[in-house]
Amino acid sequence: MFLSRSISKFTEDYSEQIKKLKYELKTADAIVIGAGAGMSTSAEMAYDGERFEKTFSDFHEKYGIQDMYSGGFYPYDTLEEYWAWWSRQIMVNRYEAGVGKPYSALLELVKDADYFVLTTNVDHQFQLAGFDKKRLFYTQGDYGLWQCTRPCHDKTYDNEGIVRRMFAEQRDMKIPSALIPYCPVCGEPMTMNLRCDTTFVQDAGWYAAYGRYQDFLRRHEGLHLLFLELGVGLNTPVIIKYPFWRMTADNAKAVYACVNAGESFCPPEIRKRSICLDADIARVVADMKAC
Repeated sequence: MFLSRSISKFTEDYSEQIKKLKYELKTADAIVIGAGAGMSTSAEMAYDGERFEKTFSDFHEKYGIQDMYSGGFYPYDTLEEYWAWWSRQIMVNRYEAGVGKPYSALLELVKDADYFVLTTNVDHQFQLAGFDKKRLFYTQGDYGLWQCTRPCHDKTYDNEGIVRRMFAEQRDMKIPSALIPYCPVCGEPMTMNLRCDTTFVQDAGWYAAYGRYQDFLRRHEGLHLLFLELGVGLNTPVIIKYPFWRMTADNAKAVYACVNAGESFCPPEIRKRSICLDADIARVVADMKAC
């Protein structure tokens, strides 16, 4: 459908784009928010650099791991070491992260609107910020959930209690063997409920959220919708970016907005109904609150 992509060097200056986006937030019948990794990066939750070194300097020194993303895929020799890594990753990005400013600021802008959030992020930031759980769909999993590695059944399990113990009791990059989680049904090791291959478990909660998202789109079909895309790159564009483009093209009343530093663009087919801001999300959200 879309023949090419148009880079976001729009003629309007930054302040004009901000005013347009603020107007759309106020006047849209409903807002569909699509958030990717850039949203949490803007919230100073980077997976590399100083933040990585602070928590994983020993793993970097031993294995040469450069960032939190790649470390999650490393073939550790033992489950004790595997869960030492993952308990730290979960703690720093889920249970001890705090609420990122762009998330709480965004909620202030949309809290009185009819909104729904679709996100590929797994760090729980939207719920921590106070967004309505019934208006959220985490498509790629959650750091706070485990599943069977096989998987032998379609159920996920909250992990906070055990993860906190793993984090507190690990020594020399290993957790105590007694803390290794095993599937209560088949006895195989547990793993993270994160979409990285075909074994990802879509449990009852996942399908319920998916249903609510689809129902939201059906109920607002043909209305003045704002598709607000925040920090979405080209890693998994088929989940948020491409559907937002298609739904904007199919609805003459819809507006597409893309906010992403260094990677903000839209196809020419919807350019006249698009707002593209090549800027930091935290700055954009703060400026919209101020104007």
